[in-house]
Amino acid sequence: MTMFHFFNCAILTFGPHAVYYSATPLSEYDTLGTSVKAALVYLGTALVKLVCLATFLKVSENDGFDPYQELLKAVIGFIDVAGLYFALTQLTHRNISQNHKFQAVGLGWAFADSVLHRLAPLWVGARGLEFTWDFILQGLEANANLVLSISLAALGSLMWLRKNKPKTLIPIIYACAGIVATMPSITSYLRRGLGWHFPKVVVFELFTSLSMAFISWQLFSACQRPS
Repeated sequence: MTMFHFFNCAILTFGPHAVYYSATPLSEYDTLGTSVKAALVYLGTALVKLVCLATFLKVSENDGFDPYQELLKAVIGFIDVAGLYFALTQLTHRNISQNHKFQAVGLGWAFADSVLHRLAPLWVGARGLEFTWDFILQGLEANANLVLSISLAALGSLMWLRKNKPKTLIPIIYACAGIVATMPSITSYLRRGLGWHFPKVVVFELFTSLSMAFISWQLFSACQRPS
């Protein structure tokens, strides 16, 4: 029963990444190499973030919300944006379109995040004797992160790769990218500042991810229309 629960949670956590790759044109254009490169860039940025967090953040004696600490975390979190910029603009990609490039990069980015932050807790906790909903919720959170990562990659593609975008949309694109990039700090405030329980935070993340995906899709479509 414990292994069955583990496999269910693992499929919920990592399965959508495989489904997205196989169900979209990414598999037809063989963009797996691009996703792997993006995953490696994510691991590099995660290492840099870890060093910065260990250097500049102090160990808190309580689990309360510290505005200064959270602001510093948000600033350090923008290292992810720098890493995504590198993955989108500096890596060599096969001859794929801009549409497929940002999807492949976002997919690899999200998969690496799930492996790094959720695989070990899942392996240790989901095989326990006592059933808990926490790992199912973590799987749903991974799905929300997948959508947010692809949305941020789409917005980054518009910011850095598309030159002829309408000027009226530029502030909206940057504002949406800022919201997505600071989602970890937003959810941290909801948990520690407002005392939200984990299920409520996950529902918020799912709703926000779907909203940002819809907005990103609309912005991407608007930028593709001939001016």
